[in-house]
Amino acid sequence: MDFLDYAFMQRALLAAVLVGITAPAIGIYLVQRRQALMGDGIGHVAMTGVGLGFLLSTSPVWMATAVSILGAILMELIRWYGRTRGDIALAMLFYGGMAGGVMFINLAPTGSTANLTSYLFGSLSTVSQSDVTAICVLAAFVVLVTLGLRRQLFAVSQDEEFARVTGLPVRALNLLTAVTAAVTVTVAMRVVGLLLVSALMVVPVAAAQQLSRSFAATFAIAVALGVSVTIGGTITSYYQDVPPGATIVLLTIAAFVLLTALATPLARRRARALAAAQPAGDPAECSIPVTRGADDEVGV
Repeated sequence: MDFLDYAFMQRALLAAVLVGITAPAIGIYLVQRRQALMGDGIGHVAMTGVGLGFLLSTSPVWMATAVSILGAILMELIRWYGRTRGDIALAMLFYGGMAGGVMFINLAPTGSTANLTSYLFGSLSTVSQSDVTAICVLAAFVVLVTLGLRRQLFAVSQDEEFARVTGLPVRALNLLTAVTAAVTVTVAMRVVGLLLVSALMVVPVAAAQQLSRSFAATFAIAVALGVSVTIGGTITSYYQDVPPGATIVLLTIAAFVLLTALATPLARRRARALAAAQPAGDPAECSIPVTRGADDEVGV
């Protein structure tokens, strides 16, 4: 536990815990909406914000937040109105964000591509006190949205048409989801990096789905897994002197593989038990379906 004697590790661990909570918390809605790669696209756009932060001598975290939110809103507008040209517009937005980041940071008097690397892949030693303050504020926003509006966000993520019929402001909730994802990207960029944050949004959720079909249980397992791998990856990075972002993502993928291996025989055993419980004389299509409890369904 000697790593706790260092202030930079204390800051890095606090940031890692917040990232482990927020990334899966918004990621579960993106997975439900089949927008698993949205975080990756926002990460590309956020690079422009980081470059502008250096160019204008302001906080790269807050500037990246502003640019990411603008990019996320544009992504939603393109999704609504883009039609056949939407994929081309998104590609230009993503690649333009990357190019803008590289250009602005090289134009900055104190900027260089070395500065950009720590934001792309994460860096323990560069997490400052001002970064921690910004991360805490942004993480609080993400938690409030993902927990406070979980029923509404889940309804829109599952079926937009049904949510619209029930009177929910679907477009406003879609925009809020996009904005929250953008905020999460900037929360995670100091620990995981802009290019790897999408994995931490998606993989813990996919791993949790191997164990549970309940939304609440999947949410809890994904967040617990996210916190575990971010802390484990941060500590491993300190002792082994390896990149924190890559370490965290590799640990997350390893957890997914392990949980999948454990869940597969359990699923087969459950299927055999269900088949054995059916009356021998009834064909499968005429059998009475098994009634599930509320916690067994994918719902809130």
